[in-house]
Amino acid sequence: MMTLRTSGERGYADHGWLKSFHSFSFAGYYDPEHMGFGNLRVINEDRVAAGRGFGTHGHQNMEIISYVLSGELAHQDSIGNVKGIPPGDVQRMSAGSGVRHSEFNHAQGQTTHFLQIWIEPNVTGIAPSYEQKTFSEAEKRGALRLVASSDGAQGSVLIHADARLYAGLFDGGEAAVLALDPQRKAYVHLVRGQLEVNGQTLHGGDALALQSESRLELSKGQDAEVLVFDLAP
Repeated sequence: MMTLRTSGERGYADHGWLKSFHSFSFAGYYDPEHMGFGNLRVINEDRVAAGRGFGTHGHQNMEIISYVLSGELAHQDSIGNVKGIPPGDVQRMSAGSGVRHSEFNHAQGQTTHFLQIWIEPNVTGIAPSYEQKTFSEAEKRGALRLVASSDGAQGSVLIHADARLYAGLFDGGEAAVLALDPQRKAYVHLVRGQLEVNGQTLHGGDALALQSESRLELSKGQDAEVLVFDLAP
């Protein structure tokens, strides 16, 4: 079973300095039909104006992934990390027993465009931790590159959750197939461009939720960047 959620069906918030699309209920956007999918709780597509950002705030017991598309995101947290996150990097923060952090766009005249992703953990109360890795365009070109997993496989960042996250770039004749466990859930979020997923055409911002499916086929991309989540039942 496949369920399409188009870009325009997402929640939207315009705070002036921050423009955000919400795939699932978040902050002032509430939709009881879209509270998450499996253990995937948040996908926010954020655009942060130059010189602005999220002031210091706290999280607990959540796996938080930042995926930067353009610009750069400056991160600082209560466990001593001060980092810049450029496009191509995947940042993972395990909030665990509690962490405070801030995220800013310090660039002048440039918007930072990124995805904020929350996945519910399978263990709570752990010590908070941080990890950041670079995944080149070549690794994702015409393929699904594992970028986050519960065991750090293939050099992916380690998340404390029953989930795997893949990233891919597809254009022209590039294609990929991913075997799925029909007992699990999968969620495809098209970051940009156009892509055919199991025969369904997606455009930037669209998503496809899959249940009881055994195969994922990606093809006919047009400047496409995609994220694929393999999720707990």
